[in-house]
Amino acid sequence: MADALALTGPSSFLREKVLLGMGWGEYLRSLLTPANAVAAVILVVGLPLLAYRFAAGLGATTALSQAYPWGLWIGFDMMTGIVLAAGGFTIGASVQLLGLRDYHAIERSAILTAFLGYLMAVIGLLADLGRPWNIVQAVFNYGSASPLFEVAWCVMCYTTVLLLEFTVPFFEWMGWRKLHAVLKKTLIALTVLSVVFSTMHQSALGSLFLLAPTKLHPLWYSPFIFIFFFISAILAGISMAVIESSISHKVFARQLVGKHVDVDALVCGLGKAGAVVAFAYFFIKLQGVIDGHAWGHLATGWGALFLVETVGLVLVPSLLFAWGARNREPAAVKVAAVLAVGGIILNRLNVSVIAFNWTNPIRYVPSWMEVWVSLTLVTLGVVAFRWIVNRMPIVREDPAFPQGHGEETP
Repeated sequence: MADALALTGPSSFLREKVLLGMGWGEYLRSLLTPANAVAAVILVVGLPLLAYRFAAGLGATTALSQAYPWGLWIGFDMMTGIVLAAGGFTIGASVQLLGLRDYHAIERSAILTAFLGYLMAVIGLLADLGRPWNIVQAVFNYGSASPLFEVAWCVMCYTTVLLLEFTVPFFEWMGWRKLHAVLKKTLIALTVLSVVFSTMHQSALGSLFLLAPTKLHPLWYSPFIFIFFFISAILAGISMAVIESSISHKVFARQLVGKHVDVDALVCGLGKAGAVVAFAYFFIKLQGVIDGHAWGHLATGWGALFLVETVGLVLVPSLLFAWGARNREPAAVKVAAVLAVGGIILNRLNVSVIAFNWTNPIRYVPSWMEVWVSLTLVTLGVVAFRWIVNRMPIVREDPAFPQGHGEETP
């Protein structure tokens, strides 16, 4: 009887669900890897720095000023973190709403990536705010004409939706069948909400810059910048799905034993969508230059930076996406995805930091503490993703639970 209780009690749960079937000693030894050592160094320095920022304030930890109130924590942690988490709504909508069920194999990992990306972006935003406790004012003081009000509400709502979507594999991990059944039935509704909230705040982030036509460089400013942000978010979602699924199905291959997932076919399928979206994004960016009469700036240093972003990291990836998808060359699609992600990161940094206040002779250069905190948030996201996928049914589903897309299977 005692043995039976030991197998079903808290100690058994800790051993099997958390320690991966190992004892404490064996588990701790399994953590002694080069990757964990690097992550530990980053976190040991970065987490105290994050605490120091809240204790000492922005002036002691950042290079921000009245001329540059937005820096790396907005340009990278928030703007870039949000757009790179777009795979949650793009893949979720493809599976749940468009019926592309082949991509269900990467749906959960895309949602988890999005959820963790939003959490890290919110932490980065709180670090950037001079008085972070005032964030609650967005809930009680209504400013429906403000893009920041819309962004705040949509990010809060969408993060909640992602949390609810994530509870499906979490309930499988915990063995909570009744709650699992309820959440499975709500997935389509949650996916609709994710598309609505994502569309609103991804575009609203671009709308913020409509307020600063004289501060943002003409090559990046456009009255249609909110459309640029939304379409690039879709491209980011597709590209991140290619990268994340390729890496996950190699790193966590042991979880797929006995289950065939043709990742190369999925990658090539995503390449077709990536080619269309990337070319559409390139075309509307070109239209923005034409509409803004900014041709003359292409011959300057700013123009060179713009061409690197738009031609090298948007047009070239679109052609690589198309070639790789047509010829079933997943390696080309993966290269295109990496280039596209690089282009989107560069775009968000250009718009929010580099090409903002472009006429100001004093330039913003982030402090080493800003850089390290951003690196810490990325590391936290990667460590959390790996910890969860190693334990919960993310790259595969628990066979003890009904499979599918919200419906019960016989």
